[in-house]
Amino acid sequence: MLNRIIPSLVVASFFFADSQALAQENMGAMKMGKGAAKQEQDQSMEMGMTGPLGMPMSREGSGTAWPPDSTPMAAIHATVGDWRLMFPENVFAGYDAQSSRRGDGRFFSTNWLMGMARHDLGPGEFGARVMLSLEGSTVGGQGYPLLLQTGETWKGAPLHDHQHPHDLFMEAALEYVLPVSADVGLQLYVAPVGEPALGPVAFPHRSSARSDPLGTLGHHWQDSTHISFGVLTAGLFTRYAKLEGSWFNGREPDEDRYDFDLRTPDSFAARLSVNPSAALSAQASWGYLKSPESLHPNDSLHRVTASVAWNTAVFSEGNVASAAIVGINLPKAEKVTQSSLLETNLDFDRHHTVFGRLEVATKTGADLVLPVEKADAVFPIGAVSAGYLYSFGPVAKFVPGVGVRGSLNVIGSDLGSFYGSRTPVGAVIFVQVRPDAMPMGRMTM
Repeated sequence: MLNRIIPSLVVASFFFADSQALAQENMGAMKMGKGAAKQEQDQSMEMGMTGPLGMPMSREGSGTAWPPDSTPMAAIHATVGDWRLMFPENVFAGYDAQSSRRGDGRFFSTNWLMGMARHDLGPGEFGARVMLSLEGSTVGGQGYPLLLQTGETWKGAPLHDHQHPHDLFMEAALEYVLPVSADVGLQLYVAPVGEPALGPVAFPHRSSARSDPLGTLGHHWQDSTHISFGVLTAGLFTRYAKLEGSWFNGREPDEDRYDFDLRTPDSFAARLSVNPSAALSAQASWGYLKSPESLHPNDSLHRVTASVAWNTAVFSEGNVASAAIVGINLPKAEKVTQSSLLETNLDFDRHHTVFGRLEVATKTGADLVLPVEKADAVFPIGAVSAGYLYSFGPVAKFVPGVGVRGSLNVIGSDLGSFYGSRTPVGAVIFVQVRPDAMPMGRMTM
């Protein structure tokens, strides 16, 4: 009983803190210097420079991953005393219909909200982050329909053709960033639940996926560790590059979405991130995941990922964000499988947005929960999706919108017999609410 009451109290306190911070936003006005010092500070703030080594605020991705510096910051900003606060969030609700024998249709809501706080501490900067999701209730234990999706379990059986819900606690982390010289900094990240240094910015937080209510088919090849119950990460960084390593719990979350699945860390990861310009970010990472699946506790795997993300302002008020990602799983006793993704979010004028995703992957019969005689076979799959979102407002610093998404899946004849079609389709109609966003190059505070 307590493991459900306590998370509910945390959610309530989060919303209370959010409203309190917004009420005091205008009381936390920053003191500005005069002459050249004031001009330099104005320029730094316009570019969002806040952290050690002049790191921009927009480099806050998921966990310790770096997005491009020019990424729009869709968040409510506030100050309370010397605390600098941000509240990013993204909420979708709609109806999802997926065709074929393995398809389904249902109402759903994917959502997450986050509180981030930063404060100077000694020569460095202290940070705290809490991220929550109500998908355990708004999606349900089986998850929402998504053809060819795999990963995690429901009622003791592996999920297939559904995307699992996220846990209530997606992140609860503390961070300390310390400049050790004029050009080098040290980052320490400790999280009862958080994200190790493995993979790109997770799909719920990528600007290139900002308007898409559904997950990626390569999630468990690219960024599934973004909710890991027990993470320790240390990294050295410059203004343009970061090398980091993690010790973490490699087991996927269990079916109870309201508890903490803490275990002794047993897995490792390393990542090199590079931001050579404001518009570009890239990473390459490796991880060893010990016993990630509860149904196969003796199976472990190595994972290799690489990605490039690009973001820039377009037209007078628009923004375009794109990402290319590759993820490879190398199990000890099974066949190697991989996934590749291209996705783009093109916001023409802060009202009209088109978005799309192209995915190509290989999955085993065991992944897809086929009959046992097909378990070791490897099946190539592909999917293309496209959508349109119209955004209103902003209204009281939030942007409501309404959108549609369509998808076409392509599979071989040997797999098509299980779906009843080689080209099953899906469609979603949805509404979205998120904070207003402004490209960093245009932001003034």
